[in-house]
Amino acid sequence: MNFAAPRTMIFLDPDLESDRSKHTKLGSATPSRRAIPRNHRIPSARALARFLRDAQSAMKLRGQVTVLLTTDKSIRRLNRQYRGKNKATDVLSFPAAEPEKTRAAGDLAISTHTARKQADVLGHALSVEIKVLMLHGLLHLAGYDHETDDGEMARQEERLRAKLRLPHGLIERSVRA
Repeated sequence: MNFAAPRTMIFLDPDLESDRSKHTKLGSATPSRRAIPRNHRIPSARALARFLRDAQSAMKLRGQVTVLLTTDKSIRRLNRQYRGKNKATDVLSFPAAEPEKTRAAGDLAISTHTARKQADVLGHALSVEIKVLMLHGLLHLAGYDHETDDGEMARQEERLRAKLRLPHGLIERSVRA
């Protein structure tokens, strides 16, 4: 049989379970989804995979994308290891070395802790912020670099945000700040 590789994979860092246990109801061994405020809930892997497919399609990015939802501690370690920056960040992008050979676009790591803080400041749900971060990361996987491209990534992010019905993107926020 010939099976096509999935285009998206969403992984939850096991350390995120400690977040969920903070919302465990008294006398219950498992966290109650209702105990976590709706705007702080991590979206389902299914919902994120659907958004990721839609975003990839909108930007014509081919190849499998893997997303890790993780903690500030873990993303800080990744940022230090791969970028030499010893601090937590919201999203990291790791483009595939040879996308045409591996059929992979690359990997994204998103800190749900940082995303939650940003969502609170901006007044929207964690699920919206994670989608904004995914879109930003996908643009990096597609080869855009807002630090060197004279606004091309910002223009693409703005166009895609409108198409995908998302609020202000990361680049636009940093310009306004």
